Amino acid sequence: MGASKLYILDTNVLLHDPNCLTEFKEQDIVIPMTVLEELDDIKDRKKNVAQEARIAIRAIDRILSVADPDQINSGVQITLPTADPDAKLGKLSIFPDHELQMHPGFLPAQTNKDNRIINSALHLQTSHADRQVILVTKDINMRLKALGAGLKRVEDYRTDQLISDLDLLTPGYHRMEGNFWDLVDEVKTEQHDGRTYHRIARALLPDTFPNEYIYDDNDFAARVVRVDELEVKLQDISQRFLMDRDCWGISPLDLPQSFAMDALNDPEVDLCILNGAAGSGKTLLALASCLEMVIEQGLFNKIIVTRSTPPVAEDIGFLPGTEEEKMTPWLAAIHDNLEAMHEHDEQPQSSIKYTIEKANIQFKSLNFIRGRSIQDAIVLIDEAQNLTPSQLKTILTRCGRGTKMVCLGNLAQIDSNYLTPLTSGLTYIVERFRDYEGAATIHLESVVRSRLAEYAESHL
Repeated sequence: MGASKLYILDTNVLLHDPNCLTEFKEQDIVIPMTVLEELDDIKDRKKNVAQEARIAIRAIDRILSVADPDQINSGVQITLPTADPDAKLGKLSIFPDHELQMHPGFLPAQTNKDNRIINSALHLQTSHADRQVILVTKDINMRLKALGAGLKRVEDYRTDQLISDLDLLTPGYHRMEGNFWDLVDEVKTEQHDGRTYHRIARALLPDTFPNEYIYDDNDFAARVVRVDELEVKLQDISQRFLMDRDCWGISPLDLPQSFAMDALNDPEVDLCILNGAAGSGKTLLALASCLEMVIEQGLFNKIIVTRSTPPVAEDIGFLPGTEEEKMTPWLAAIHDNLEAMHEHDEQPQSSIKYTIEKANIQFKSLNFIRGRSIQDAIVLIDEAQNLTPSQLKTILTRCGRGTKMVCLGNLAQIDSNYLTPLTSGLTYIVERFRDYEGAATIHLESVVRSRLAEYAESHL
């Protein structure tokens, strides 16, 4: 029996997930010619999605390169190295939408590429009345236009969406009401290397995971070390100890910040993810902890700072100078926080210059991170909410021996046209690394930047 559904893919779906061709199972896929044109236009641009465009083009080429024109129009069996060898996949075809004639109900498409793609779907809906024709796009306005034009099925691409609501995203810590020990019936306590560990029944914390912080209304605080079917092992850390911690002159102002500082300073935590509102202290805490580990403790040799560079309003155009000089405008937040940490020094600018040289802070573009193997370093990824899951995977797999990754982001400030808070790479890695014993996630709630910033965050 043939495929019952026919999926037409918009360009942004292929950019969001270049490997999406294997995600529609046994159903058939159609790519309008306009989408190929857009991919061709994007692949050579100096933008973050250029790499994704090239990956998508190569995937399409692997499937269609051995077929003749008639087969390409009718459909070629999807076979890709990324596919599950046991999966039954459908066929891929290219639709020559430039040959479409205008019909009643079609949208004007002379200069509008979205309209051409919608018209392709409308045409296929008419010519394949026996099948469900579904346009898949991440563009909300395009979905509305397609429905208004008479397309019966329009969907968002949600294959990589691991949660249905941001409220379900773990904050990385869990409050126990009252006194924690009043809730514990049986405990096994042991000490190793000056640290105290408790083993309690899994039933008390059924949904916990490694490196989640547990605290109560008194002074108890602990970090989950290990989880199995019967027991949870906790490392006892008092709230007083966490709040009294200091890194490079910076101390936490609340418990979530203290949890973040504890995770940042633990060399056993390979990946630390901090997400929260603007002004919650993500960059300041991360930078202070990085300087402490590199300069004071000598645990790492350098700090590599990178981020995505989508313009908030308009692109500032060509920037002269070296790679680090080009990245300086995008990484002004790092300089702002360095200034905050040295504002009381006699010569703040000299102190900042000394710190950058002493800690070997390097500002790198994401384009130059690809293909590298980074050793004995801390990689600080700022504005991670603007990265796709594919881009974050590319960065995280650069992690070599003795390297720690720190991801910072605010899901309320996504600048990418191809992402939402639920499909952001930041959300993706929070869920994917939830059960990894070398990862910790902390959501920072309080806005400590200023009274104005706090009001703007909650009211705008």
